[in-house]
Amino acid sequence: MTASTTHSLPLVSPRAQIVVGVALAALMIATRGQHFASIDRLPSASWAVFFIAGAMLRPMWMLPLLFVLASLLDIVSLASGTIGDWCLSPAYWALAPAYATLWLAGNFYARIHLDRWSTLPRLALVLALAAFVAYACSGGGFYFFSGRYPEPTLAGFAGRIARYYPRSLGTLASYVGAAFALWAGLRALGAVRATQHGARA
Repeated sequence: MTASTTHSLPLVSPRAQIVVGVALAALMIATRGQHFASIDRLPSASWAVFFIAGAMLRPMWMLPLLFVLASLLDIVSLASGTIGDWCLSPAYWALAPAYATLWLAGNFYARIHLDRWSTLPRLALVLALAAFVAYACSGGGFYFFSGRYPEPTLAGFAGRIARYYPRSLGTLASYVGAAFALWAGLRALGAVRATQHGARA
């Protein structure tokens, strides 16, 4: 991030939109589940993919497209026998509002983002709130409506929040932080090249 206070999200260039969209899809493919293309030992980047897509991409149709991609990856993993059917229950559709929450949070952050380091607390707050709501949707939907837990209670779900929410937030923040650091580095490199080109002109 530079000292500028310019709002620079989402990406403007159509070429940049395509590159980022393809990169996010590839990241999801590489880290989700245990199918033929997954990278072992990397946590799923799915939450971060939806957040970053909401922040940087303009087409709203990317939201359902990414959800379809995530579902197809799960189906492929199930069909190949690399995952069981424990998580694939009627509550699977609770992922839709969870992913939509992350997308909308990214879209909201894009409107308040500033190209300066003081914007990091804003990003951290948005990530924390988005992760909490997303987990309430996905984790809560699974706990209460999957049928895997015969007698779900609010107290039982509160214990699951305490156990799983910090991990979900940490994974989300790690991927988003890495993505924004890469984005800031590329912008800085572009600014240097533009300055050098101007000096030679």
